[in-house]
Amino acid sequence: MRKLASIVVAIALIIMPMGKVAYGNDKDKANSTPMNISSKSAILMDIGSGQILYEKGAHDKLPPASVTKVMTMLLCIEALDAGKIKLDDMVPISDTSASMGGSQIFLEAGETQDVNTLLKGIAVASANDACVAMAEHVAGSVEAFVDMMNKKAQELGMKDTHFANTNGLPIDNHYTSAHDIALMSRELLKHESINKYLTTWMDKVVVCKKQVTVCLANTNKMIKHYQGATGVKTGFTQEAKYCLSASAKRGDTHLVAATLGAETSPERFKDASNLLNYGFANYESLKLCSKDDNLATLTLDKAEDNKINLVAKEDLSVLIKKGGNRDFTKKIKVNENPTIPIKKGSILGQVEIYQGEKLVGKVDLVNTKDVNKASYLQMLQRVIDSML
Repeated sequence: MRKLASIVVAIALIIMPMGKVAYGNDKDKANSTPMNISSKSAILMDIGSGQILYEKGAHDKLPPASVTKVMTMLLCIEALDAGKIKLDDMVPISDTSASMGGSQIFLEAGETQDVNTLLKGIAVASANDACVAMAEHVAGSVEAFVDMMNKKAQELGMKDTHFANTNGLPIDNHYTSAHDIALMSRELLKHESINKYLTTWMDKVVVCKKQVTVCLANTNKMIKHYQGATGVKTGFTQEAKYCLSASAKRGDTHLVAATLGAETSPERFKDASNLLNYGFANYESLKLCSKDDNLATLTLDKAEDNKINLVAKEDLSVLIKKGGNRDFTKKIKVNENPTIPIKKGSILGQVEIYQGEKLVGKVDLVNTKDVNKASYLQMLQRVIDSML
């Protein structure tokens, strides 16, 4: 019966009305403002620079419901990108995973599922059972994974946050803020490999030992209805009300709007749409460099390769008012005396971008390969070469 229920729920999600939501289009007006926001708290942030364009109670500590899964997905995608897990890893489904209530893809204890299916379940269907399965696979236990979540929150500067589970089901001492949701959403969206999951509108997965097909419909309706939508995640519980992290990209401008505590689902989508509309109508992002751009060279006489290329660790963009000043100056700072050996990807410098006297952006510089000490013969040859 529960397999049949899953299909019915999926169909209902697709056809249910969303109310009159002001989804964005090419006719966004430059004089629109996001001040009439009905959600309890909200924020609009530029993903490229981290600049905040609007906030309402953005640091209020509130339950985030399933928006929690932004952090769960972030840790999973980091493990994937680092090669610690693979998409075709087969994950055993525990009794704990299979017992999760709420949104799920109806995993069965004793079956195995690949990581790709579980990620799809989390991103598209907000599956609580898939969250627990991935937590156990990545960290060995849910408790260890939650510790990872809180550690990552600290690294990202999420000062309003404490996680107590992986999926946002009601539990004591589990809270975050609109500001912190924007921070972790921004970090998640830096990983290109997550995009295909966040922007999937409809799909299906095969679960259980009986090979039951479960239809999936994205809980984030803006994926289908908002121009340039790139993610991220919805949430709802009776305590948290309707929550949302919504991102969209137009040209080089990539924004995220986070809302918490809306009374209805249409209200959260309307609030997020109005925030994004305001941002796109009034601001634009200028990309100043891309990840892996070669921006500096470090000379190390005692290194095996004495010319070290330094590249941008990530994209660097600045946000300006449309029609605003586009004059920027660049300052490059390099660590001239690092300790050798140096591992690939070490931070050896920084590029700072100024507009007048104001620092408006910065990006770390890293080396592209391991740096080892030069041999005695290499050092001797360099001395001879310099003398000649």
